[in-house]
Amino acid sequence: MSKFIKKLFGTLSDKPWEKEQMESDNNHKGKTFDISLQTSAVIVIFGVSTVLFTLVVTGYLYSIPVTQDTEYLLKPNLLWLNTLVLLYVAYFFNKITNDLKKNNFEKIKKNLLIVGFLSYAFLFGQIFFWFQLMENGNYVSTNNYFSSFYIFTALHGLHLLGGLFFWGKVFSKVNKLKKEQIINSQKSIDALSLYWTFLLIVWFVFFLIMYVFNDTVIAWCRALLG
Repeated sequence: MSKFIKKLFGTLSDKPWEKEQMESDNNHKGKTFDISLQTSAVIVIFGVSTVLFTLVVTGYLYSIPVTQDTEYLLKPNLLWLNTLVLLYVAYFFNKITNDLKKNNFEKIKKNLLIVGFLSYAFLFGQIFFWFQLMENGNYVSTNNYFSSFYIFTALHGLHLLGGLFFWGKVFSKVNKLKKEQIINSQKSIDALSLYWTFLLIVWFVFFLIMYVFNDTVIAWCRALLG
């Protein structure tokens, strides 16, 4: 992934109007990035989803009224637990990637199963947390803070469901393969790992803005709108 990012920014910094670059482009084979179709599809999803989540975050920042109450804010321990679950998902995907490099196929199926279990645990944890909020009288219509919270977690949950759908397809395929044949599914596994990394990054942005530093963010919104 780091090599791809370096290559991407290196390509963006190219100057095709310069003589040396023109000579290099003329000898180019036509393929700039050595990535699979699966990874390319994930990158496209990244682009669309990033725009969508950016709009949600921007809407949140500009919708918090000056009179927004900051005495009672969302501080449940369950969100810490859910964040830890996503970190463990990223950890096990990293183990799977290393096992693929080392041809250690025995652990790949087990770790893929753990990834699916943890992802479902995160999803059910979010649903359970929604019920907790509603039992305490905090609904979408309560205030701008909670309406933004529901919208963001719903969008994140839908992206997670999409990832679980493809995880199910990859896992069912890998589970039927012999040890030596699993290497043929490496591109799909790498794409899944990249997708979950994106979900983790998006969740961290949400977690920091609406949970860890929500007092600071709301104060900044007040100053911005005031």
